[in-house]
Amino acid sequence: MVKLELQADYFAGVWAHHVARNDLLDEGDVEEALNAASAVGDDRIQKEMTGRVNPDSFTHGTSQQRSSWFLKGFKSGTIAAGDTFNSPELND
Repeated sequence: MVKLELQADYFAGVWAHHVARNDLLDEGDVEEALNAASAVGDDRIQKEMTGRVNPDSFTHGTSQQRSSWFLKGFKSGTIAAGDTFNSPELND
């Protein structure tokens, strides 16, 4: 499930890339998106809710992973570079 969710974050970044190229983003929009991705990372939510982090129960990825994959998509602007299912950094 985590790889699927991170791929969605990547695709959101690709979308933002193309929106930015058309001058449709306001200043600070990308930073706001990165903050939002970070805020809903499993590690952050679990820490706030229970005081503990259990990586075995993650469904969306860590705050860092979510921000990182969004930013990768934003920088590349292509869906071809966002294969989270075969990414060496995500293989267990």
